[in-house]
Amino acid sequence: MNKATLEKVFEYASKPVQGTMSRKLRKDIKIQVNEGEVYADATLFLGEEFVRVTCVADGASVNTYYDWERIASVRTIGPVE
Repeated sequence: MNKATLEKVFEYASKPVQGTMSRKLRKDIKIQVNEGEVYADATLFLGEEFVRVTCVADGASVNTYYDWERIASVRTIGPVE
């Protein structure tokens, strides 16, 4: 999967955070990268060379970084309408 396609998937699942380059997951949307952890209420940063996912776990801010070239799949999870 190429970077442009992956960017569109991340953009679909999130909305811009005012005044920053970050994106917040849309309400009721969860995301999973490479069949790994499922993130809810996460903030994404789509950098040139990496994607950073920031979430809160056990009262701490946790950042997970993904290399664009090593992302094989992205799954979005949302409610049925």
